[in-house]
Amino acid sequence: MNGAQKWVAFTTILSKEIRRFTRIWVQTLLPPAITMSLYFVIFGNLVGSRIGDMGGFDYMQYIVPGLIMMAVITNAYGNVVSSFYSAKFQRSIEELLVSPVPNHIILLGFVMGGVVRGIAVGIIVTLLSLFFTHLSIHHVFIVIYTVVMTAVLFSLGGFINAVYAKSFDDISIVPTFVLTPLTYLGGVFYSIDMLPGFWQGVSLLNPIVYMVNAFRYGVLGVSDVNVYLSLLMISAVAAGLYAFAYRLLNNGTGIRE
Repeated sequence: MNGAQKWVAFTTILSKEIRRFTRIWVQTLLPPAITMSLYFVIFGNLVGSRIGDMGGFDYMQYIVPGLIMMAVITNAYGNVVSSFYSAKFQRSIEELLVSPVPNHIILLGFVMGGVVRGIAVGIIVTLLSLFFTHLSIHHVFIVIYTVVMTAVLFSLGGFINAVYAKSFDDISIVPTFVLTPLTYLGGVFYSIDMLPGFWQGVSLLNPIVYMVNAFRYGVLGVSDVNVYLSLLMISAVAAGLYAFAYRLLNNGTGIRE
């Protein structure tokens, strides 16, 4: 395939993915907005008024960047894992694999679909947060890069989960028992500087800590970890997951078995 044909294939897969989640926006875009609004009210207003300042900001301002990232992470992951597993279950992915479309175009199409949904939900949550607090961007490049690369990373994670899943139950195991605990322990609601030394070290093993803090630095200008180390970590993990996902797709893992 030439470049123009590859572009058509990519945009076709991407547009299909976007239409998929926008067609059922009541199930894909509305629930995260309602959930995050409840977080703003309960944790930001009610609990936050008792906690006071954190990191030099009022508690609501401090947690908003983490809540935005939490929405991006869960929706980017959930979009790809459900979409690709559905394609496996319906056997429609086999039509793509036997076509002349390169595997990396197929992978990018699904991943970018997750990125678009993750960013769309992130924008919705950001707009909702403005009803509760004031936000000012400290570093635009870091904000954009962190959001996009985090969405890419977790879209790839969702793809890998879908490849290995053998039933619809399997696509909920990782989000429930891995993703949710890591997110809540990723510094969304607190600064890891508040933890004892041992638990600070343990927290640094959680990759979500770096994503939340990089985004918080981009928005507020404060971070518990080195922001450049965070950006490097996000990029390295995303590159590693892409190579692994591409290999799985090339080998037909979970599809030809």
